[in-house]
Amino acid sequence: QVQLVESGGGLVQAGGSLRLSCAASGLTFSSYAMGWFRQAPGKEREFVAAISWSGGSTYYADSVKGRFTISRDNAKNTVSLPMNSLKLEDTALYSCAADPRLVVVVSATPAVWGQGTLVTVSS
Repeated sequence: QVQLVESGGGLVQAGGSLRLSCAASGLTFSSYAMGWFRQAPGKEREFVAAISWSGGSTYYADSVKGRFTISRDNAKNTVSLPMNSLKLEDTALYSCAADPRLVVVVSATPAVWGQGTLVTVSS
C-alpha cells in the first residue's frame, strides 16, 4: 500500500533549525510531485512547499521563503525540508503529501498523505 512516513519533528527554540524527512513506499516515487503542508491548532491546513517529479521546480509559501528548502532524493524515495530561522508561528503539525500533478500539490489537495510530525518552536 502507498505510505508516506514523516520524521524529524520536535521542540526547537526560535531562531533554531530542524530538518524534516518523508519516506515513501508503495508508489513510483519519481512519478509524483511532493509537498509539505502544516496545520496549527485551531487553524486550517496550509501549503508550505512543493517539488516536481525530478526536483527541477520548487514552490514555497511566502511565509517560509528563504528559510525552508524542499529537496528530494528519488534514489532513496525521500523528500526533505530543512528549516532554518524558525519562528514561533512555524509551530504546527507538518505533513508530507504526494500527487501525480504538481499543480494539485501547489494549489489543491494531493491524493496521498502522511500522518504528520509535530514541530514546536519556543522562545
